[in-house]
Amino acid sequence: MPGSPCLVWLLAVTFSLVPRAQPLAGDSEEEEQDETTLPAVPCDYDRCRHLQVPCQELQRAGPTMCLCPGLSSAAQPPDPPRMGEVRMEAEAGRAVVHWCAPFSPVHQYWLLLWEGAGAPQKGPPLNSTVRRAELKGLKPGGAYVVCVVAANAAGESSVPGAEGLDGAGGPAFGPCGRLTVLPRPLTLLHGAVGVGSALALLSCSALVWHFCLRDRWGCPRRGRPSGAGL
Repeated sequence: MPGSPCLVWLLAVTFSLVPRAQPLAGDSEEEEQDETTLPAVPCDYDRCRHLQVPCQELQRAGPTMCLCPGLSSAAQPPDPPRMGEVRMEAEAGRAVVHWCAPFSPVHQYWLLLWEGAGAPQKGPPLNSTVRRAELKGLKPGGAYVVCVVAANAAGESSVPGAEGLDGAGGPAFGPCGRLTVLPRPLTLLHGAVGVGSALALLSCSALVWHFCLRDRWGCPRRGRPSGAGL
């Protein structure tokens, strides 16, 4: 057929001019949104903040996924917490202790308080959100060692105790610290008044003793010079 090549060429040109089907704009935008993921950010979690909500709860409550710090295994006892600021109130006989949570699962905390070389006093259990506690009944002028203990189902963190502290402040970033309650200003005033009264009484006693001895034993008096007659 002599006209067949022309017919084939005409069909090819016709199909090339037909517009190809384009994907819908909405479908492409949805695909781009699905492929674009928001970067994960750290959760608003501070392990030294008092009444801090656990990081896992922050992850579930947030609109987007956030990152939590890594923790040790729950099958192991927690690492020791880090002792923070200790604010003394000598006049009230109390101190406020701050600490930071370890990078471990923690169920509760408690404080240990040493006074001298005796056994420590154990405070009440505190829940895992607590980072601050108060010590009451401290004696003016007393010296103490305080440690914070963390515990979970596997056990409790270790503490060096009163004998394991090096120097005046203990190990750096450890769970324990030394605190000294200053004497009350009223106590210092009473001490100064007592010392002054004792010195005054001692001076009066010395004077009385001196004059009594003088009257009893006599005292050589300087005689008046006799006038020389001319």
